[in-house]
Amino acid sequence: MLKLAKLFNKGASAKPLPRVPEGERFYVIGDIHGRCDLFDELILAIENDDRKAGDARSTVVMLGDLIDRGPESARVIETARQWRDHRAVRYIAGNHEEMFLESFEDKEMLRHFLKHGGRETVLSYGIKKKRYNELTMKELQAELHELVPAKHRKFLAEMEDIIVAGDYVFVHAGINPKHSLEDQNQSDLRWIRERFLKHREPFSHVVVHGHTIFEDIEHTDYRIGIDTGAFRTGKLTALVLEGDQRRVIQTQDIDGTIAVTDKEFA
Repeated sequence: MLKLAKLFNKGASAKPLPRVPEGERFYVIGDIHGRCDLFDELILAIENDDRKAGDARSTVVMLGDLIDRGPESARVIETARQWRDHRAVRYIAGNHEEMFLESFEDKEMLRHFLKHGGRETVLSYGIKKKRYNELTMKELQAELHELVPAKHRKFLAEMEDIIVAGDYVFVHAGINPKHSLEDQNQSDLRWIRERFLKHREPFSHVVVHGHTIFEDIEHTDYRIGIDTGAFRTGKLTALVLEGDQRRVIQTQDIDGTIAVTDKEFA
């Protein structure tokens, strides 16, 4: 019986690999968190890669948390905004964008935001540290309305929550395993962690996400985490998807010099 089973299984086809739509190429970027130096170099690397990779309709997807913790959040936002003038770029909102926007009207959220990397974001808009330290919460909130350009707030407010591309879905934090993609709520897409990370069954799509820092890309058959901790590790990651192929482009700060690596990804 064993030999017979082997004979019948011999011609069985392997499970097909997940794919993005034919003729399309996606560059999916993990959490930047104010590291515009890494982002600048990653943009150059992606543009160079796209020129060399052959004809395809290419789209950049940014998975959110552009801001906070790192030193140049304001410049990251402006750079991301301007990039869409040159190519197709789509932006997903992270929990840090959510906190930032709510801070303009909610003083308790502002207090929370500042404790979780928002201080660096506020300083990146040019306010002096001495003045920042002197302001009350109420005064700082009023100052924010003057410091942050309306175009930046509009840009963040218009970010998306979820993007589907073939067999993949792109989100910031993850998805609630109990719900279909159509029934996901915004809070889970931006904040979920353990219920998603500990789930051991396949989803309807392979989930590409940020939000949770991994030393390097973490992947299973059903999810790929690409937040490699730019503000902490100095490593920023882009996952490249085309057909059923996957590659990785990374920029990394090594003793003040930013190196670019490009490698295949299983």
